[in-house]
Amino acid sequence: MGGAGGGYEDVYARLKAYEGRAAAVGGVGKDLVNAPMIRHWCEALGDTNPAYAGAEAVAPPTMLQTWTMGGLSGHEGRSEAYDELLGLLDGAGYTSVVATDCEQEYLRPLRPGDRITFDAVIESVSERKTTKLGTGYFVTTRMDVQAGGEPAGTHRFRILKYVPVGRARRDSPATGRAESPEAGPDAPVSRRAAETGADATTPRPERSDSRRSDSERSRSERSGSERPRSERPRPVVNRDNAGFWEGVSRHRLLIQRCEECRTLRFPWLPGCNACGGLEWDTVEAAGEGTVYSYVVMHHPPFPAFDPPYAVGLVELAEGVRMISNVVGAPHDSVRIGMPVRLEFERVDEELELPVFRATEGSEV
Repeated sequence: MGGAGGGYEDVYARLKAYEGRAAAVGGVGKDLVNAPMIRHWCEALGDTNPAYAGAEAVAPPTMLQTWTMGGLSGHEGRSEAYDELLGLLDGAGYTSVVATDCEQEYLRPLRPGDRITFDAVIESVSERKTTKLGTGYFVTTRMDVQAGGEPAGTHRFRILKYVPVGRARRDSPATGRAESPEAGPDAPVSRRAAETGADATTPRPERSDSRRSDSERSRSERSGSERPRSERPRPVVNRDNAGFWEGVSRHRLLIQRCEECRTLRFPWLPGCNACGGLEWDTVEAAGEGTVYSYVVMHHPPFPAFDPPYAVGLVELAEGVRMISNVVGAPHDSVRIGMPVRLEFERVDEELELPVFRATEGSEV
């Protein structure tokens, strides 16, 4: 396994030994729960719930983690055990990381003036898993949050430490060789290979230039040759958002609308955040919008993307906002207020995504 020593079983046993050990002890929120942060949060999300304003205001429950975050300077309370666990994974070659999901439980409302304290524990480390991104381990930490010494909520946060597809890891069996993440019986089989009987090394047919995305064409033009490209990560489709992705497959951008108060909402949610209603229908977006905010992605590099590229928070004509790529203009020409129009970009044979194209003459 190179410098880390041992094979998969040895690494996994060492990782499991960290379960139950503290990740943070006696952490203290850097600020009291306060009205300005609540207001900024609600303005950013467009949340007009009256419970979050006024003399008797409470904080939105989903702000639970906000009051524990260390900011750019970080927290001093993170344990050596957590750093050791991440160092062990780095040493075994699992140097990439992505946050996958979080779970929160709310035990009491948080109000301006509450002092937040917290402790965290390394709750679990999964067996080695093979995903679309690569092969690695899911690490889950559980944070127990207190307000004024009383339990206020629980926050579970899960990351995947992994080796990207196509890169070797260092915990192969004791053969002295690095092992590819795809090697072995847990290797993923693509849907196309399963359907056609082709093995994982069978090349896919080249697509015509008219079906290639802007980023694919720009890469080819710069390099002067075709290079293999990793698959884009797949969206997580569940029972709450399946209707949205069904609409995308038919080139329709659907927005949820509450049947009780007629409020539009995006992204899709099981209930209305304005009135709490559970019944809803949809309206189709006209496709016109403006860039409300944006970032230009330079780092970290990921084989499925071609940085630098622009990611925009687009305000649709209907009033809701969504995040997607801004295409059709150089990344450094994207500006707040730039008009854009919806289109659907096929990124590979199986995946099509809604993106926003800068309209002609839209540089501001």
